[in-house]
Amino acid sequence: MKSFFLIMALLFSSLVIAEESVDLEVNMKNTGLAYKQAVQATQLSEFNTAIDEFIKLVKVSKTGKFYKKPEQSLQGLDKVIAQAELAKKAANELGLSAAKEPLKNIDNLRKKYHELHEPPGFFELLFGS
Repeated sequence: MKSFFLIMALLFSSLVIAEESVDLEVNMKNTGLAYKQAVQATQLSEFNTAIDEFIKLVKVSKTGKFYKKPEQSLQGLDKVIAQAELAKKAANELGLSAAKEPLKNIDNLRKKYHELHEPPGFFELLFGS
């Protein structure tokens, strides 16, 4: 009977751990959608909703597993968050057009750091990096 409870506890704990892990690919796609909505927003309320979602999703991404240069990936995400917060502040203080430059910076950061987010290939997993 003790072994039954032990097995159940192990199964439950592994399910909890599995639920806590972040699927970076899915999260990044949702982040991209939120970014696109922020860029295309025509009203401040739309923009704020989208940029808040974007920031939230980027913060969730920081909890994911990065295979290549995790320190640089996390630094890149911090830079993206800073630019998103700057865009939000600018939009709220000066209007939506003031958010264009920080939003462009986000896209440039995405291009720069995107390659670091890709999972390892088959041979990297098999032989190490």
